[in-house]
Amino acid sequence: QVHLVESGGGLVQTGVSLRLSCAAFGRTFSTYTMGWFRQAPGKQREFVATISWNGGRIDYADSVKGRFTISRDNSNTAVFLLMNSLKPEDTAVYYCAAGPRTPGVVSTTPDEYNYWGQGTQVTVSI
Repeated sequence: QVHLVESGGGLVQTGVSLRLSCAAFGRTFSTYTMGWFRQAPGKQREFVATISWNGGRIDYADSVKGRFTISRDNSNTAVFLLMNSLKPEDTAVYYCAAGPRTPGVVSTTPDEYNYWGQGTQVTVSI
């Protein structure tokens, strides 16, 4: 119902900034809670950031709080993740997801999301 495509990943050095984008095709996600997750090799999928459908509520994982910023542009059907001060520990495949449609809701749980993008690789070298 909602097809998500991430972009913006790449190979960067420690301390560099990177902005990930998530674009929707077909049905828009303007009324969906959105989230960013990441998965490193051999590890479980990890919550990164979430934003409510109207942008009023935002939550971040402790590991990225103060460095990453999630935002959304519902009119343009796009969600972004601005990553500052990148560290090698941030290396992972990053996924965007569309989840609950209840106003004001944010979610840190992968199982609560209904649609997922294919992921974009972020590699941070020393």
